[in-house]
Amino acid sequence: MSARGLVTGVSRRYAVGADERPQLRIAHEQRDEEGWVVASVLEVPGALSQGRTRAEARADVIDALRLMLSPDESDPHVASGPGESPELILAG
Repeated sequence: MSARGLVTGVSRRYAVGADERPQLRIAHEQRDEEGWVVASVLEVPGALSQGRTRAEARADVIDALRLMLSPDESDPHVASGPGESPELILAG
């Protein structure tokens, strides 16, 4: 596959180009009957958490997202050496 084909495939799959900062949105559900607020990152399935307040739920879901995106150092498929840390913008 040519480099051009690879870039085209990536640009169709992801809405963010390599030179752009991904913007992720956090959604908050209404407080449930037990008093918990659930927050989720809309663009990342499974990135959700809860807190007693909206601010706590937001902080907890950001921590969950960081954990989900952190490489597993024990995985032999994870590249070793210096890497790049992308800056994410979270709105919500």
